[in-house]
Amino acid sequence: MNRLPVTLTSAGERALKSGHPWLFDGAIAKIKGEGKAGDLAVIFSFKKNKFIGVGLYDPDSPIRIRVLHQGSPVQINNNFFRARTQDAKKVREALLLTDTNGYRLLHGENDGFPGLVVDVYAGVAVIKVYSPVWFPWLEGLVPIIIEAAEAKTAVFRCARNVEKPAAALGFTDGQVIYGELENEDVVFKEHGLSFVANVVHGHKTGFFLDHRANRRRVGELSAGQDVLDVFSYAGGFSVHALGGGARRVVSLDISAPALTMARRNVSLNFTEDRRHETLAEDAFLALERLADNADAFGVVIVDPPSFAKREKEVPGALEAYRRINKLAVPLVAPGGVLLAASCSARVPAEDFFRVVESVLKASGRKFTLLKKTTHDDDHPIGFPEGAYLKSGYYRLG
Repeated sequence: MNRLPVTLTSAGERALKSGHPWLFDGAIAKIKGEGKAGDLAVIFSFKKNKFIGVGLYDPDSPIRIRVLHQGSPVQINNNFFRARTQDAKKVREALLLTDTNGYRLLHGENDGFPGLVVDVYAGVAVIKVYSPVWFPWLEGLVPIIIEAAEAKTAVFRCARNVEKPAAALGFTDGQVIYGELENEDVVFKEHGLSFVANVVHGHKTGFFLDHRANRRRVGELSAGQDVLDVFSYAGGFSVHALGGGARRVVSLDISAPALTMARRNVSLNFTEDRRHETLAEDAFLALERLADNADAFGVVIVDPPSFAKREKEVPGALEAYRRINKLAVPLVAPGGVLLAASCSARVPAEDFFRVVESVLKASGRKFTLLKKTTHDDDHPIGFPEGAYLKSGYYRLG
């Protein structure tokens, strides 16, 4: 592993000292030598030539340095990563006492592992790499992850942008890199309810874990209620609603395969449950139709996929949030609850809630904000861009 002495611009130093985990190419004033992905960028102050930080270098990314540490000198080695992994595990200890064995062990930048995510499903650790900077470190890191996760199996996953460098090193997406995987569909527990994560081909690492606390809250709100789960995907909210005693649950998603998974997740917990219905339709059109039929629900969840993956898409995303929530409001029964959520990292929380509350005001109905939430405890927020998930619970008159 090469060590590259780096001097930052004054703006780059400010970003580093603020704790931001990304240093873009424009933040670098000078670098000695030509590095490859994963080399250590040892950062020195501009004026005093004193160590101020260290990160992983990526010559091919606009994020040129992914910061591991800032402050006093430190050795980056297996002991460093082991200590950091164990610190992350401690944050999850309370969650793991709640009949839950599907959780995020390492939440990328927010746990000090920029560009790396590790989710654990019933003893299967899924290691997802979003940057090639981690490839030189994986040999030492995998045993550390297995130890912390108490995993019997580890599966390698990677983002599309790193598939080629991964293949050059003998890694393929979905590859089992430790132990044996009896079935790529792994059944795990979330607050006592069972779900399936496809750890080889599933989206991200196989399941969306960040909404766990919101799913549990929906279960608590659903006793005796009709519940509409819009953009239900694999039925996370739907299962918790049924588990909470809902009278009727409708899972709405445009993807038929997603609804097949939702039905499977329901069947894992409730035998032949006729309270559960699925609708494979465009959400915008389906909500219009349901309103025309004068349907009403005691709980309505609106949790769409990201509407803005790029900055230029933010205005369109805000308009989409306005439209979908405007369609959802008439479906909330008097006294019922609307859960409006956004996972678009580029949409600021204040803008999202402003749009949702403007829709509620325009509806003419009285409403009360019950709660605003972010990610569950295993998705800590360590820097501004890490706060992507925002949800608001509103009781409507």
